[in-house]
Amino acid sequence: MRKLLLFLLILIAPFYQAIAAEDYYHFTTPQQQQRFESLTAELRCLVCQNQNLAESNAALATDLRNQIYQQVQHGLSDKQIVDYLVARYGDFILYRPPLNIETIGLWFGPFLILIMGVSYLIFYLQRNKKQRE
Repeated sequence: MRKLLLFLLILIAPFYQAIAAEDYYHFTTPQQQQRFESLTAELRCLVCQNQNLAESNAALATDLRNQIYQQVQHGLSDKQIVDYLVARYGDFILYRPPLNIETIGLWFGPFLILIMGVSYLIFYLQRNKKQRE
């Protein structure tokens, strides 16, 4: 009985992706589809935080894809769509947030931490060198 269940599981497993629910959007022009795909690829999923909207399976990502689809269908420009989403969800939805006072830590924080780490390493090595002498 276990072997039969295992066999059925192995037989059905490859078709899991085909059975999974996917979003299907119908566009009137290939340009609309390309705009939709580029927008969902460059905007961050707010739930997953490490995936874009195109890759995410979160319910919020599905809602955002639906909103983007509707706005593309209504003829809004990419900038208008992105501005709407930023106004609603903040700069966090962007993978490349603008450089301003609120995001300066995102842009220069890693470099500052790297400089501090290298400075401490140099200080530590010099201190150990003086103690050995």
